[in-house]
Amino acid sequence: MKQRVFSGTRATGSLHLGNYLGAVKGYIELQNNPVYDCIYMAMDLHTITTPYNSKTLANQTQNIIIDYLAAGLNPEKAIITKQSLVPEHSELAFLFSSVMSIARMQHLPTFKDKVKQHPDNVTMALLNYPILMAADILVYKASLVPVGIDQEPHLEVTREISRKMNEQYGMDFPQPQRFATRGEYIPSLIGEGKMSKSVENSFINLTDSLDMIANKIAKIPTDSGQGNKLPQSGGVANLLIFIELFEGLERKRELEKQYLGDGIRYGEVKKELAQAIYQELKPIQEKRLELEINQSYINNIIKNGATRAREIASQTIKEVKEKMGFINL
Repeated sequence: MKQRVFSGTRATGSLHLGNYLGAVKGYIELQNNPVYDCIYMAMDLHTITTPYNSKTLANQTQNIIIDYLAAGLNPEKAIITKQSLVPEHSELAFLFSSVMSIARMQHLPTFKDKVKQHPDNVTMALLNYPILMAADILVYKASLVPVGIDQEPHLEVTREISRKMNEQYGMDFPQPQRFATRGEYIPSLIGEGKMSKSVENSFINLTDSLDMIANKIAKIPTDSGQGNKLPQSGGVANLLIFIELFEGLERKRELEKQYLGDGIRYGEVKKELAQAIYQELKPIQEKRLELEINQSYINNIIKNGATRAREIASQTIKEVKEKMGFINL
């Protein structure tokens, strides 16, 4: 039996370097392994759990799909579509909400963080975000979820719902586990936290030109370039992480020796890094340009993906409703 994989990206705009290294590279690795049966989506329903622009949502969702394909996701090897085109996600989320308490949702640290970020937009959609995420995964009975470590509290909710449904209704839902990628935590360019669209100047878009990348890398905060101890956090530590990701561990160790010795000339190092990042993104950008002019091809992938996803999801909904006491006609 193949192991089913599910993951997705909120439709808040084009993907950035953190999305690519922390998620999409892992997606590609999994889709290329015949052991796995993969489903990847642009998560437009999750997008509306926080303030968003209804006029740009459709375009942003489409951009996620284009970025997926440009980066290397293959519709012949994985199901690729939009979350909202599979209504079984929302239906299962409502059914799941019957086994979870309001108190459990309110105590989640991720919910508390979002309340602080959006104090005037604390909606039921936000509260139910983890339940919808559980439905996203369990509607396909997926057992592997390639997401960042920050999503672990939500995955625990998924596992809790799985256990409750299995115990109360005799379902056979798996206990989904997180698949960690090599670059699962990509630091911010501003020296603290992770790379995020919600933090200005913290990210590099997959569509950024060499000049744009160089300008952003140049602004990473640094020190004198020399010391008797390697920084464990902040701009210099983050810069070294990027060096390892794009130029290799050997180059990182070489620069660490320089830091502890004669010192690092950051200007040269940053230009070198910018070039290395651009070289990895260049083929993705070229592929993206080809895809953008063929919207009918993109739409067909999305429609076919939704059809394939619904074939799986509808069977799960049927089973859940029967076990919960509903009559399926």
